[in-house]
Formats: sequence, structure tokens, C-alpha cells
Amino acid sequence: MRIWFREWKDTHLIQDYTYENYEDDTRTHKIWKAIDSACEKLDLAHPIWLDSNIKDFKRNADVRFRSDSFQDDIPFDFLEMTVIEEDY
Repeated sequence: MRIWFREWKDTHLIQDYTYENYEDDTRTHKIWKAIDSACEKLDLAHPIWLDSNIKDFKRNADVRFRSDSFQDDIPFDFLEMTVIEEDY
């Protein structure tokens, strides 16, 4: 599984990070590990999954974490997370 994280500010890509995990693990565990890794690499607090985030991710394998998904102020408009390759 590969997951791409991108920070956006004023329609500009600020920074990005791609997480890869091909271990024998559940999809959910891989996603949580990816978020942990991205937050560490990008120096971010962990986002909170709101109902709208969950719906978007289930539908598109893509989600945008906006300021309401973070407890602290963020210096960007949103963090986008996209699954770009699934394990089959």
C-alpha cells in the first residue's frame, strides 16, 4: 500500500510525503501507521477523523483534513491523504 500526504496552502503544495507499507497487515492498521509516519515526517499533530472525513475516505480513498480536524492551529489550508496503491 502506498499513501500520499500533501499539505496545501493557497492552492500551492507546501510539502508532501509518500508512505509505503507492504507488510501483511489489515488496511486499517496500515492507514493508522501511515498517519503516524506522516505526522512525524511533516511535524504535525494527528488529525481527528470527523464523520465527513470518514465518508470521503470510504467513498474515494481520499480525504482532506482541514483546520477543524486539528486541535492546534495549522499553518496550511488542509492536509490531503490519498491511497495511490492498494495491496491485493
